[in-house]
Amino acid sequence: MVSAPTVPAKPRIIPAHPARAAVGMVLFLALLWAIEAVDQFVFRGALDYDGIAPRQVEGLTGILWAPLLHAGWAHLIANSLPFLVLGFLVLAGGLGQFIAVTALVWLLGGFLTWLTGFGVTVGASGVIFGWLAFLLFRGFFARSGRQIALAVVLFLLYGGVLWGVLPGTPGVSWQAHLFGALAGILAARLVASADRRSRPSAGVSPSPIGP
Repeated sequence: MVSAPTVPAKPRIIPAHPARAAVGMVLFLALLWAIEAVDQFVFRGALDYDGIAPRQVEGLTGILWAPLLHAGWAHLIANSLPFLVLGFLVLAGGLGQFIAVTALVWLLGGFLTWLTGFGVTVGASGVIFGWLAFLLFRGFFARSGRQIALAVVLFLLYGGVLWGVLPGTPGVSWQAHLFGALAGILAARLVASADRRSRPSAGVSPSPIGP
């Protein structure tokens, strides 16, 4: 006998367990708010100096901490909604993929910012730009109409922020935005390639039975 063709699962655009993903992102954001509260009320803003200090050896550790720190409440408030929305959508690929994409954006984007930046860099916006770029390009690399449609909607909603990858706004680390976005594009390419390799072929295969 022959087995039925294996039909590849459609790429997801929202998490398989939306409520669980939403709670996870809210808790992640709550961590950022808790850190900012400690920074403001206990350390009087001194934690901001633990961000990315470009081209200083001691500044390398800032790559780990910078996305968790913000230069005041206004900075954190501005990042909060896109952090929640984009992080939730990146979770559509599962927790493992979310961790891998975020780690690549966080570490690679942070390292390139350390190489090229000016002044101490803090804030989750580099990760946010990476998530946005990942979501915008993922569908094109995967040739997924559903994900491309989501990318179009996201571009209409958030496309304007992409000007932040260009220099010109005083006090804003365009390097973190640019390299976070580039790392997000790389993550999208890697994820699409991995998905194609792991996807079963849609054909029929002989399946003999009996002795």
